[in-house]
Amino acid sequence: MKYAKKSLGQNYLIDLNIVKKIINLREIYNKNILEIGPGKGALTEQILKNKPRSLILIEKDNLLFKELKLKYENNNKVIIYNKDILEFDLEKKIKKHSIIFGNLPYNISSQILAKIIKFKKWPPKYSDLIFMFQKEMAERIIGKFNTSKYGRLSILTGYRLQIINKFDVSPNCFFPKPKINSTVLHFKPNKKVSNKIQNLGNLEKITNILFSNKRKMINKNIKKILNKDKINSIKNLNLKSRPSDLKPEKYYEITELFEKI
Repeated sequence: MKYAKKSLGQNYLIDLNIVKKIINLREIYNKNILEIGPGKGALTEQILKNKPRSLILIEKDNLLFKELKLKYENNNKVIIYNKDILEFDLEKKIKKHSIIFGNLPYNISSQILAKIIKFKKWPPKYSDLIFMFQKEMAERIIGKFNTSKYGRLSILTGYRLQIINKFDVSPNCFFPKPKINSTVLHFKPNKKVSNKIQNLGNLEKITNILFSNKRKMINKNIKKILNKDKINSIKNLNLKSRPSDLKPEKYYEITELFEKI
């Protein structure tokens, strides 16, 4: 087996039971599927056995891309791109009602998720996201208000996605074996969002500013975002609060005000 590149955060999933558990989270038959980082093709093989309508693969590693290209050259359902997912125009290439799978490289997993959450058109073309994350990262992504895991990632994710399912995966299911546990998360996009944020990059910016000093009161950092009048117009905002004391809805409201400036 080809050794994994540490620089690309590669850990190959080798446990067939876990592969099938991931695949069975969603009906694949006659659906458009997109897989990020197929690697050696463990998920890919099982996806194809379930007879999807189409399958797009995005693989950055040149050697793995060539192997996949050779393996599936006679399968007209499969399109393979040798691209970095963070630079790839995913929103343009994805087909309607797609299911997106990914055993994501841990070093860029949050960036990949943010990219997919920030699609310009909403509701998006995808119907489901089924991703594997480092367990600690997964806990931060789905962290609820008033818990230790609540923060920037959960605020951004919760604005547009709802969690449908999750389960943990042991390091023994991979080669090479990582030092941490993993978690599979299954999301669906919220079709309607109550707030009217125009550019989700602004929500990302605001949470970055306010959470840059997690343990300090927001009174100084919020002045980097809004002027005094705008700050005073926010109902029930205590400037002595810490970033974790504000509910997600308050961050959405602050972002809306910021966009009006």
